Amino acid sequence: MEEFGLHNPKNGLSAIGLGEVSRVHYNLSEVELYEEAIRRGEADLTADGALRAITGQHTGRSPKDKFVVRDETTEGKIWWDNNKPLSREHFEILHKDMLAHAAGKTLYVQDLVGGADAANALPTRVVTELAWHALFIRNLLIRPKRDTLDGFEQKLTIINLPSFKADPARHGCRTETVIACDLANGLVLIGGTSYAGENKKSVFTVLNYLLPENGVMPMHCSANVGEEGDTAIFFGLSGTGKTTLSADPTRTLIGDDEHGWGKTGVFNFEGGCYAKAIKLSAEAEPEIYAATRRFGTVLETSFSTKTACRILTTTR
Repeated sequence: MEEFGLHNPKNGLSAIGLGEVSRVHYNLSEVELYEEAIRRGEADLTADGALRAITGQHTGRSPKDKFVVRDETTEGKIWWDNNKPLSREHFEILHKDMLAHAAGKTLYVQDLVGGADAANALPTRVVTELAWHALFIRNLLIRPKRDTLDGFEQKLTIINLPSFKADPARHGCRTETVIACDLANGLVLIGGTSYAGENKKSVFTVLNYLLPENGVMPMHCSANVGEEGDTAIFFGLSGTGKTTLSADPTRTLIGDDEHGWGKTGVFNFEGGCYAKAIKLSAEAEPEIYAATRRFGTVLETSFSTKTACRILTTTR
């Protein structure tokens, strides 16, 4: 296996069973990921410098294909009426098959953090088959200082292989698409979908599971803060205007999707924003509109209905 990029030499992909891959790129920069995605035909460049990726069949999340391993650890902690269970046995078979599927492939790794509050941060390693997925998650999560990457140790690992097709009979899932979460061991497996939003939502799932026991309330909301430290929170389902309302030019954006509220205040789970771009205009949403015309932004799905962009890199 050829390995490139800055990472913890004691924490390579071999440590998580991916020793048979052909090549792995660790923690590439935006420029390098642009080059990889374009060279491999995964995405193209817009006239304004954004990277445009077409996700194909899945232009959004697949909630009916998301499963949580049901075992002695999670049995009494998960609302099973609203979460699909997966047996430990099925998960282990899926894990083994995905590791085998990765053999001989080039993979991209980003070592990042979910959660801006240091006391509740979740170091996360995202292993992707697509270079533009690596750029997406690099934009959406929080980047550690580069001089700390040689000692990085993750608490959550996400393995995302869109070309892997699940077998419902063998893997205990519904279709060829699967998002399987092993909360007890900090491992998420994603296959059969190129929609990059599954990566960040998987981080949210784990944080939503962990934080309440630490006295932190997870919230699906956007948030911003005024000059006097007054925080405003905007609750709502996806597509109801949270991002638009929080992107107020007179206030500092904390984040646009999921947050925690603990003893030290409100903190963002992310380091960037993921905004719908349907009917987007410079007049109605100037900050989001400007982000779609900026280098480093990812425009995702068949009709560019979403944009993943790094508008905010620090939180309060």
